[in-house]
Amino acid sequence: MTAASTPEPTAVETSPLEPTTPGSTASESTVPASTAAGRVSGGRGGPVPHLAGNFAPVTDELTAYDLPVTGAIPPELSGWYLRNGPNPKDADSPHWFFGDGMVHGVRLEGGRAVSYRNRWVRTSTFTDGVRVRGEDGQRDLTAGAANTHVVRHAGRTLALVESSFPYEIDCRPGHELETLGVHDFGGRLTTAMTAHPKTCPTTGELHFFGYGGVTPPYLTYHRADAAGELVISRPIDVPGHTMMHDFHLTARHVVFMDLPVVFDRDRPGMPYGWEPEYGARLGVLRRDDPYGEVRWLPIDPCYVFHALNAHDEGDQRIVLYVSRYAEFGDNTPAFLWRWTLDLASGTVTEDQLDDQFAEFPRVDDRLAGQDARFGYAARGLSLGADGIPGALLRYDLHTGAVARHDFGPGRTPGEAAFAPADDRPGGPGWLITYVYDATTDTSDLVVLDAEDISAGPVATVPLPQRVPYGFHGNWIPDPVS
Repeated sequence: MTAASTPEPTAVETSPLEPTTPGSTASESTVPASTAAGRVSGGRGGPVPHLAGNFAPVTDELTAYDLPVTGAIPPELSGWYLRNGPNPKDADSPHWFFGDGMVHGVRLEGGRAVSYRNRWVRTSTFTDGVRVRGEDGQRDLTAGAANTHVVRHAGRTLALVESSFPYEIDCRPGHELETLGVHDFGGRLTTAMTAHPKTCPTTGELHFFGYGGVTPPYLTYHRADAAGELVISRPIDVPGHTMMHDFHLTARHVVFMDLPVVFDRDRPGMPYGWEPEYGARLGVLRRDDPYGEVRWLPIDPCYVFHALNAHDEGDQRIVLYVSRYAEFGDNTPAFLWRWTLDLASGTVTEDQLDDQFAEFPRVDDRLAGQDARFGYAARGLSLGADGIPGALLRYDLHTGAVARHDFGPGRTPGEAAFAPADDRPGGPGWLITYVYDATTDTSDLVVLDAEDISAGPVATVPLPQRVPYGFHGNWIPDPVS
């Protein structure tokens, strides 16, 4: 299926521009700048927060080559850094979460910043205005923003949003970031797909889930094998439709977070609200018994968008690391917490590990589900984080030490992806992120030494246009020949 074709809707209850010479930039303004400016600020007495400053969308799709570099790009880095985020094409949206997806990418190779390009993900909503839920109330899983994450598995690069099917994007030279079309695992996927799937570094399997709908089941667990074939889809009984953004994977378990942010179709804008009386609990499923019992353990009411990592500790304990909010709402900060599940007693020990606001946690993905020593998080990127200095944090999860890289006044990083320097999981590597400078209204790609995060940047790449604040991405290395 190509981007130009019209996908068949699935009901479930509930053209690139190239520069002609190196160093030049090609652009196509899909939305006139004057229109964008009017939509962002007109009629409101000023821009709403999620359309102001660096939350505001950009209007151009660019391709630029031979980017300038301050410092030195590590020659070991050969691939693309890709990051997804909301960029409403009509420069208006009711919430930050709902803007059309746009992927920004920088190509690194041979010690050079070879190119930058950005492209909207051309979903059926983007191209044809298809709504997630039609007038008949049925849900069309081909519709959506595809604005939250970009991951690679079994040779496919997928743009994800948790309300819908994935969209596959191209990575062929000269076609990078073009939309190929919906990917529904050959018709086997019949629910939405979380934007936070987990790849097991041992088996190569992709674990994920879908949630939502107006009738049960509100949660379904899925597993694709290393070749990308969907092999398990198992409904899970939960009492209500809650916003289940992320989950956990260990070598032996999958752990779901059923937390009290509950769907309410009558709420304007964001259709989920904080309802602590719903309760909060963690659901444990054995990977070797995917259709077996899900064991639920209660925890204190809270909310978690993002998990850092998880691992088994012996036969009866599971350790989870999360960015935890005391409640769900604007201006509520998140902090790093550890949950230790004791399967013998059915209890959870909850410990706050740091007092610095931190979100978008990441780990060396080759240690996903294992006892990784180091984790990373961003500080300052949030609608509720005004005035918080922009920084990246490095947590030593074994000793409790926290190192920090401050970017300076007015400079705010996004989520940082780990790019390994060699084939040793947990070994040396780099953190790659986009950094916005409010004083110049510009963005850079910044590369830091993950082992010495407090040091100055290894490399800084000024970008040809501002990169709005977004959500998640990955370092996509070139295949090993």
